[in-house]
Amino acid sequence: MHKREPPRDSGTPRGSDPDRADETAVDLIDRLGGYDDLIAQGAEGRVFAVTFLNRPAIVKQRFKKTYRHPTLDAKITRARLVGETRALVRARKLGVPTPSLFYVDKRQNAIYMERVPGRSLKELIREGMSDEDMEEVGRQVGKHVAAMHDGGLIHGDLTTSNILVTRRGGEGGDASPRVVLIDFGLASNSIVPEDKGVDLYVLERAITVTHAASRLFEAVMREYKTASGLWSASFNKFAEVRMRGRKRSMIG
Repeated sequence: MHKREPPRDSGTPRGSDPDRADETAVDLIDRLGGYDDLIAQGAEGRVFAVTFLNRPAIVKQRFKKTYRHPTLDAKITRARLVGETRALVRARKLGVPTPSLFYVDKRQNAIYMERVPGRSLKELIREGMSDEDMEEVGRQVGKHVAAMHDGGLIHGDLTTSNILVTRRGGEGGDASPRVVLIDFGLASNSIVPEDKGVDLYVLERAITVTHAASRLFEAVMREYKTASGLWSASFNKFAEVRMRGRKRSMIG
């Protein structure tokens, strides 16, 4: 009987083992020295510092979840990778300052993006901020969150760890602060006021860890009201979500 030969092409032959193909592929994170400069690690992935195309960059790589079936895990991880990438791009189109997107590596489930110089709002609140900085940072946060919400984008993890503050013109004391939103891994598309209210409630809980920082959140809400054309429904749901949160805290 004549033996049928596999078709010739430049890609992976049919019937080949994809895991073996992965083994022979280039590990770009390793090639760029990322494994030697781990910035953070969480439940969903790791963040490395690298230089990409001669630019300071970070790589956010999602973990494989061994408790899930490999096929299901690959599907879920790919969907979340694509979802985060799209949310990042959409936020920028809505005028929200975010890190520039450089490259998406679907094989390694990694996103390469701009490394923004600056500090998290969480750090600044803990150290203490001037009244002027609280007003300015709060104004910018309120403006950007309103732009996202009016555009139908929910951040999903709007904590002070995911708000970076950099300084225009350097890190000098007189340089004005500039807010950049990061980590859109839990972002979603929604025009539902409840979702917007939850975003605002998460932000309030993160900001008001100190009494002094309450002024910052007040500035957020003032600017949100000014910048959003849909603020009324969002504020009503925020008040409801806040009340439910307080009841849960009282009950324990």
